[in-house]
This record gives sequence, C-alpha cells and structure tokens, in this order.
Amino acid sequence: MEIWQAIVLGAVQGFAEFLPISSSGHLILLQHWFGIQENVIFYSVMLHVGTLIPVVVVLWKEILGLFKKPFNKFWYLVLATIPAGVVGIIFSKVFDLDSVFANNVWLLAITFTFTATEMMFSEWRAKKKELLSPLTAKNALYMGLGQAIGVLPGVSRSGSTITAGTIAGVNKEDNANFTFLMSIPIILAALVLEGYDCIKEGTIANIDFLPVILGMITAMVCGYIAITFMLKLIKKANYKWFSLYLVLLSISVIITSAVGI
Repeated sequence: MEIWQAIVLGAVQGFAEFLPISSSGHLILLQHWFGIQENVIFYSVMLHVGTLIPVVVVLWKEILGLFKKPFNKFWYLVLATIPAGVVGIIFSKVFDLDSVFANNVWLLAITFTFTATEMMFSEWRAKKKELLSPLTAKNALYMGLGQAIGVLPGVSRSGSTITAGTIAGVNKEDNANFTFLMSIPIILAALVLEGYDCIKEGTIANIDFLPVILGMITAMVCGYIAITFMLKLIKKANYKWFSLYLVLLSISVIITSAVGI
C-alpha cells in the first residue's frame, strides 16, 4: 500500500465511521478502486484503533457515567450491543459479507441507497414529530436493532442507529450521545475479530508500518472532526446532504461496475 493510499483510507475511515455514510462500504469500494488486496484485514484493524481514540476523547464524561450507580446506561449499552454482536458474528463467520461485497461491489449501490433513504426519512420524522423521550431499555433495544442493520457493508451504523432512535422518539441529545457510545463495543469487537483473523493469517511480518501509522493518525484526526460535527448535527436533524452524496456515490458505483472498473 502506498503512503497516499493509507492516508486516503485513514481519512475515509475516520470520517465515515461517524458520519452516516458507512465506513465499511467506503473502504471496500476504495480498496477495489485502488486495487489493494494484500494485508487488508490488518490495515482495517489499525484504522479501527485510530477511530476508537476520538470516541474516548470526546465522550469520556459519558463513558465514566456508565459506571455510576444505578448503572442504567451501562446496561442499556449492553442491551443495545447484543443485536449487532450476534448479527456481526454470523455475517463475518458464516457469510463473510466483506468478501461478498468486495467481489460484487455493485451491491454497494443498493446499500448506499438504503442508507440515503434512511437519512431522508430520519430528517423528515425528526422535523414532523417532536422528540422528547428519554433513553430507556426499550429505546436502547430499538437503537441496537438499528445498529444490527448497519453491519451490512454500505449501510451506515450511525445512520441506522440515529434513525432507530428517531423512530423511537428519543430526544436528540440522548440519541446523539448514545449513538456514539454504542460505537465503542462495536469497534472493540471489530478489533478482536479482525485481529484474530490477521494473526491466524500470519501477515503481520510483511507489513510496511509507515503507511499504517500515517493511516491511523489520519483516521484519529478525521474521526475527531466527524464525531464533534455529528454531535451537533444530530440535534438539528439535517441529513439531506448525506443522502444526496450517497445517491451520487451509488450512481458512480453502478457506472464504474458497468465499465469494469
């Protein structure tokens, strides 16, 4: 992997992990366009490390609050993580969706369009109905089910979670904070699963670490920008530009697939 490719992938991972545009879908698409086939799992692991850091930095008060009595938010987070955890394990170990989408990138046009539709619906719903509900176990489960849909490449985890919280009527501040808290166990799970696969394949010895380090730093910086931006944007429920971007990206995927790129 070239240094410029690592930086581009790091920036995309950092932004797309927290913006409602799907980091997994973007990474699969760019790796396909760039022709990157070696050590893909290891680079993905390291980019996930880069995106974990800004979540902890931005939400450290919320993270500490998980461990204060009566521990309601902690148990809400556990409950919300279960659906995505189960679906993620099944898809990664049984169906290997990343490989399916990597070999059939045109599928991303479908899932990107689905995310665009989600975000348009979420904006419409948030502006039509006042969102006042506090975070509860029931609402946390709804958001967890939304996050489970986001396991599909091209379907945004944060987008699906925000949409589920909006449908449940969760107030915008709780929806924003809990959406990004939910990313922590998912990113950690990805680290463990992808790290295990990387060790099993024994590819670490052949890694050029300079691109890896630069990619991680880029992912960390861009992730910080994205999460602080989205925390403010969710409270305004203004998602139409993400939807437009994803529709245009879907068209690009269809065109490039049709011409064999």
